[in-house]
Amino acid sequence: MYTDLDQPDFASSALGGNFATVAKLENGDNDNNIIDVDKFAVSSLAGHDWYNPPLNDTAEFEQNGGGGGFEEFGEDTSHPSRYDQQPLSQIRLSQATSLPAAPDQSRVRIPAQNTSGKDLLPRVNYLRQQSKSSAVVDSGSSHSPQSPYLSLDDNAGTPSLSQTNQQSIRKLQASHALRSRDEFRPKTSIPSHLQLEEYAEQCVLAAYSSRLNPFALHPEEHQLFRQHITHAQITNYLNIRNGILRLWTRNPLVSVTREEAAGCTRDYRWFNVADVCLQWLIRRGYINFGCAEVPAVTAMPGTPSNSLEDPKRETVVVIGAGMSGLGCARQLEGLFNQFQDRWTSQGQEIPRVVVIEGRGRIGGRVYSHPFRTQAPENLPNGLRSTADMGAQIITGFDHGNPLNAIIRGQLALHTHTLKDNSILYDSDGTPVDKDRDQMVEKLYNDILDRASLYRHRIPTPVAIEGDKELIESGKDAPSEGGKLISVLEDAAAPLPLPGTGHMSTRCGSVEPETVPTGVDRLTGKANVVPGMPSKLPAAELVRTLGWDLKDGVRSDRSLHLDSVAHRTENPRLGPVMDEAVAQFQGIIELTGQDLRLLNWHFANLEYANAANVSDLSLGGWDQDIGNEFEGEHAEVVGGYMQVPRGLWQCPTKLDVRTRKAVKAIHYSDGASASTPATAAAAKVVCEDGEVIEASRVISTVPLGVLKANSIRFEPPLPDWKAGCIDRLGFGLLNKIVLVYETPFWDVDRDMFGILRDPAVPGSLRQSDFVSHRGLFYLFWNCIKTSGRPMLLALMAGDAAYQTEAREDGDLVTEATEVLSKMFPPPTRVPEPSEVIVSRWAKDRFARGTYSYVGHRARPDDYDEMSKPVGNLYFAGEATCGTHPATVHGAYLSGLRAASEVLESFLGPIEISGPLVTSKYHMEPPPRMADIQRNTEDSAAQKAQDFEEARLLGYEAELNMAVHERFGERPSKPGKSGANPFLLFQKDHWHACKDKCDEARRNASRNGETKATRNEVRAALGQMWREAPQEVRQPYIDLTDSNKQSNSASAAEFKERMEKWERDVEAFRADYRARNPCLPGSEERRHEVASQTVSANSTPRARKKKRKLDEDDISADS
Repeated sequence: MYTDLDQPDFASSALGGNFATVAKLENGDNDNNIIDVDKFAVSSLAGHDWYNPPLNDTAEFEQNGGGGGFEEFGEDTSHPSRYDQQPLSQIRLSQATSLPAAPDQSRVRIPAQNTSGKDLLPRVNYLRQQSKSSAVVDSGSSHSPQSPYLSLDDNAGTPSLSQTNQQSIRKLQASHALRSRDEFRPKTSIPSHLQLEEYAEQCVLAAYSSRLNPFALHPEEHQLFRQHITHAQITNYLNIRNGILRLWTRNPLVSVTREEAAGCTRDYRWFNVADVCLQWLIRRGYINFGCAEVPAVTAMPGTPSNSLEDPKRETVVVIGAGMSGLGCARQLEGLFNQFQDRWTSQGQEIPRVVVIEGRGRIGGRVYSHPFRTQAPENLPNGLRSTADMGAQIITGFDHGNPLNAIIRGQLALHTHTLKDNSILYDSDGTPVDKDRDQMVEKLYNDILDRASLYRHRIPTPVAIEGDKELIESGKDAPSEGGKLISVLEDAAAPLPLPGTGHMSTRCGSVEPETVPTGVDRLTGKANVVPGMPSKLPAAELVRTLGWDLKDGVRSDRSLHLDSVAHRTENPRLGPVMDEAVAQFQGIIELTGQDLRLLNWHFANLEYANAANVSDLSLGGWDQDIGNEFEGEHAEVVGGYMQVPRGLWQCPTKLDVRTRKAVKAIHYSDGASASTPATAAAAKVVCEDGEVIEASRVISTVPLGVLKANSIRFEPPLPDWKAGCIDRLGFGLLNKIVLVYETPFWDVDRDMFGILRDPAVPGSLRQSDFVSHRGLFYLFWNCIKTSGRPMLLALMAGDAAYQTEAREDGDLVTEATEVLSKMFPPPTRVPEPSEVIVSRWAKDRFARGTYSYVGHRARPDDYDEMSKPVGNLYFAGEATCGTHPATVHGAYLSGLRAASEVLESFLGPIEISGPLVTSKYHMEPPPRMADIQRNTEDSAAQKAQDFEEARLLGYEAELNMAVHERFGERPSKPGKSGANPFLLFQKDHWHACKDKCDEARRNASRNGETKATRNEVRAALGQMWREAPQEVRQPYIDLTDSNKQSNSASAAEFKERMEKWERDVEAFRADYRARNPCLPGSEERRHEVASQTVSANSTPRARKKKRKLDEDDISADS
C-alpha cells in the first residue's frame, strides 16, 4: 500500500507500527487522479514558480486544460513571496558559496531597483524585462579564470558599477537585432580595457566551455568552410568563433546578436565569416539555448513580405516532456524566432511546437518526489523538501556541460557540491581499513585496465588546426594568403603545420589509449588518463601494489584472458572480469573481505551502467570514455526537477499537454519524397482518441518504451533502426528513500557504503557475490539538498530488479538492519517516518532508467539511433553516443534534433560569394553618371575621367596579379619584450592588482571599490625598484636575449622584404610589357572630341564662330 503521486510505480509510505499508508490515492470516479493538496501542506509553501512548484503537478495541469494554460504560480497570497524580501538581482546574484550561479557583469542587464511585491514572475522573466532598458557592461578582467561565470558570495548583494565600468557601458536598443549591417563596427565586442592576452584567455576558456576545441575546426566547420577560406585564415576564423562563444558564456541570459558577432572581428572584411559562424553556432545549439530570451526577429529591410491573412502554419510535435523533449521544444521555439524572416517573407507564420506527455507531470526520468512533511526553513528561499528518484547528480559543470549555462547562468539554482569523503563498512559494520581499501581498488583498476585491451578502437576525425600561439595571444594571422583548404585536400597536398613552414599529412587517427587511475565513487565510472595498458606481468604488478605472492608463484606469471574474451562472437565484460579475479586468486591470497571489496566496486560499476556487468559489451561498455565533463559533482538543492520546470516556463511557457499517452505514430519514411518538407503530414494518435497532425514528429520516448513496442509505427521502423533498438540495452537502477526526524549519521559526509556477503555464507567464489553485491551497497546523505534528515539507498545490478518484486516493508526492514550494523549501539536506528521506493521498470512511460552498451551492440548503434526516418526524428539519452545515460546527454540530443528539424525547413547553411574580400579591393570602372566633373560640358574633362578610370582599373588588376603570384607583402615581425620592467609587470600584474584592490577597499571601506590601472602601475614600479638583483636579473637576461632575437628577426625581415620588392618590381615590368594599358574606343573618341574642342577654342576660331552666328540671326529676321 502506498501513495501514488504523479508516478504510478513509486511507493511513498508514512510508516507506523505496521507500515500502513497514511494517505492512499483511490482510483475511483476521479479520472484526473487529483490528490488533495492540503494533505501535503502545500499551503505552507510560498512562491510557486519552477523554483518552488505546487506539490501536485497533475492537479495544476488538469485545472488549466493541459500544458497550455498554467496560471502564474503564487496564487496563495497569504504568504509573502521570497521576491518581496530582496531584489531579484540579489536573488539571482547572491548564491551559496558553492554556487558560482550568476554570470559576471559582461553583457548583463542589471536591475535598477527592487521588484514589486506583486510581481511573482520567475527571475528570468524579470531580468528579461529589465534588459530592454538597462545597460550592457563588460567587466573584463573581473571574470574567474576557472569558470566563465563570476562567483559571488552571500554578501555580494546587488552589483554596483564602478567608475571604470560606467565608462564602458554601451546601450543596446530593443531593435538591436534588426540594425542594418552597414551600422555594424568591428572590434566593438572586444573590450578595449582588456589586455589582448587576457581577452584571448577568456575566448579559449569559452570554447572549452562549449565543447569545442579553441585551436581547431569542428568537423562540421571544416566541411562548411573548406571551399571558402585558406589554411592561413583558420586562425582568424577561430578567433572570431571563440570571441562569439565568449559573449555567450559570460552571460547566457542574453542572446548573442549579429551586431555583437560582427564586433568580434577586427576588420570589416570578416563580417560575412562572422555571420556564417554565428548561424552555425545558433543552429547547432552552442549559443542562444536554454532559458535565454530570443528576440523575435522580423524581416530585414528590403526583405519581401506577403500578406498573413491566410497564413500556412505547420506543426511540430515533440513526444515526451523530459529533458530531451523540453530542451528540443525550447530550442525549436528559439530557432524559429531567430530565423523568423524565412517564414514571414513567404507569407507564413513560424511553425508551432506542441509537446505531448503521457504522465500527469513533466520531467520524465527527472523526478523530485515531495515529502509529506516539509521543512522550508531548512532550505534557501523556502525551497521544498524532495527526493530525486531519477536523475540526481550533475557530473561536473566544466568543459562543456550545457547544464552549466542553464542551472548556474540562467536559472541560478542553488547546488550542493559533493565531496568524495565516503567511508566503507564491512558486512559486519566495522570500518574497512583505508590502506586495504586502496590496495583492492588498485587491483580492481588493473582488472579494468586488462579488460580495456579488448575495447573497440574508433578512429578520431581529422582536426584542422589554427596557429595555437597566435590564438593564445589574441592575434590574427599576419598573412591570409595561400590556397583554399579544399584545393590542398583535393590535391592530397599536406596541410601546413600551424605556426611553421613545415607540412603535415595529418589524417584520421586511432582513438588514443587511456588507462584507469581510480574509481569515481560518486558515479561509479573509472577515472582515466592517456596512457597504455600495463605491460607488466600480473604477478610483478600486484607485488608492486603491496601484495605478497603465493608460495611457488613466479614474478613473471600473468593473466590469460583471451580464451574467455574470444569465446563468443559478442563477448561480455562480466565473464572476463570474473576470470581475472579467479586467476588473481591463484597468484595472491584474496580474503573474504578482499572479495567483498572487489564486488563493491563491481556494484558501483553496475550502478554507472544500470546493468549487471555480465550484460555489458566487452568491446564497447565504456565507449563514452574521455567525454566526461570536468569539475566537482553537484546536486540541485530542492530537487533536480527545477531544471525541466525552468525549461518549460522560461522565457515563455511551452505548449505542453499532459496525460496524452501515444498509441501510434504515422509518419512518412521519405521513400516517395526527397525531403521532409515535401513528405506527407505525420499523425500522432493518442490513447484518448485525439489525433494530432504535424509536418514533423520528434520522439524522445525512452529506449525501454521502444524496446517494449508500446508505440506502433506506421510504416514499421526500418530494419537498421529496429536493429539498434534491439541491440542496445536499457537498464535499471532503483532507489529507496528513508526520511527520519533526526539524523543518526555524520551529516557532513555525503555518502557511505557497506560491503555485502555472498549468497552462500563463507564462499570465495566470485559467482556467489553477484546477486547480493548491489543491495543497499551505498547510502547518500541528502540532508543538505532536501532540508530534512534523509538517506537514499541505491539498489544496483541484480538488486534493482529484486526491488521491483519485494514489498516495501521487507525493504525497510532490511535497510534498518544494514544501518544498525553501521551505526551500532549506543546509536539507535529508528524506523523511518517516510519511505519512497522507486520501481522504474514498472513505469510504462520509462520501462527502466537509462541505456547501456549491450553485448550485441555495435560501435555505431548510438549514432544510428539518432538518425531520422523521413519526417520522424529521435532524441533522448539513448541517441547521444558521447554522453549516454546522463541528463546532459538527453538535453544535447534535444538540441541536435532541433537542429535537424530546422535544417529540414531551411536547408543547410548556404554561402554565396567570397567570404573574405581581398585587401586589394578592385573598384569597377566608374560609370559616366557617377563621374564628378569640374566642368560638366567639358569634352577634355570627359577624356581625362576615362583615362583616370582606365589607369585605376589597370593598377588594381596589376595589384591583384601581384597578390595572386606573391601573396601578401611580408609583415614586419613582432618584437619580443625588450624592457625588463614590462616583463616583470606582466608576471606580477594580477597579484599586485589584488593587493591594490584590497588596500583601496580598506581605505575607502567600500567592498566594491577597485584600484585604478595607474595605481597598479605605480605599485608595480615601486616593486621593481625595490626588488633584489636576483629577482630582476632573469628579466634583464631575458630582454638581452630578446634583443638579439629581435635583431636577427629584423635582419631576416629586411632581407625577405628586399627580395620581395625586387621580385614584384620585375613582375610588374613584365606584366606591363605583356599587357599594355591602352585606351579604349570610347576614351579615344572623347580624346578626339577634346582635341577638336581645343582647336575651336582659339581666339580666331571663336571670332569666326561669332560672325557665323550673327549672320544666321540676320537671315532669320
